[in-house]
Amino acid sequence: AKKWINIRKSYGNFYKVPRNQTKLTIMLEMLGMNYDGRPHSGLDDSKNIARIAIRMLQDGCELRVNERMHSGQLMTVSSAAPLEGAPAPQMPRYRN
Repeated sequence: AKKWINIRKSYGNFYKVPRNQTKLTIMLEMLGMNYDGRPHSGLDDSKNIARIAIRMLQDGCELRVNERMHSGQLMTVSSAAPLEGAPAPQMPRYRN
């Protein structure tokens, strides 16, 4: 993976909170959620991050790629950059 969404950055920018309030347990708590599973379990952490992402989408956040690797260096992607990825899903069109 050379491009990804850093949920901590997206969360901080969307909800206007400082970086020290973007730890996983704090983000969940601020959204009124409990941590599900065992702390520091990769699978459980991933599930909890997904719950945060879903909530952010429900709250109107437009999740975008915000970090990438270039020549072995971590780089921030500008929020003004065009959206990447597949186009938004469309409702199926039925023939008459």
